Amino acid sequence: MVEKSKLDEDKEGKAIDPSHYRGIIGTLLYLTASRPDLQFAICMCARYQARPIEKHVHVVKRIFRYLRGTVNRGLWYPKDSSVVITAFADADHAGCQDTRRSTSGSV
Repeated sequence: MVEKSKLDEDKEGKAIDPSHYRGIIGTLLYLTASRPDLQFAICMCARYQARPIEKHVHVVKRIFRYLRGTVNRGLWYPKDSSVVITAFADADHAGCQDTRRSTSGSV
């Protein structure tokens, strides 16, 4: 996602079909297992599945443009090797711009 770009719930934006948007987001969420570089941007877009607007679709299209240029990147987990996983967690208290709720995440 573009640094300092504001993706929020815009009540005045033009609404689009939520089922189509959910399908696109579901497809992108599948990629987060092998593409952690996309996880933040996709999860930000997934927050607005209930009432997506055109601004949210533009961000999703930007993710697809990024994917087109980075097809050969990603994490691949071979079946016959032992993998040591390191996890990280973070929390942001009252950090949501729309609801002022706390958010947390882990990788």
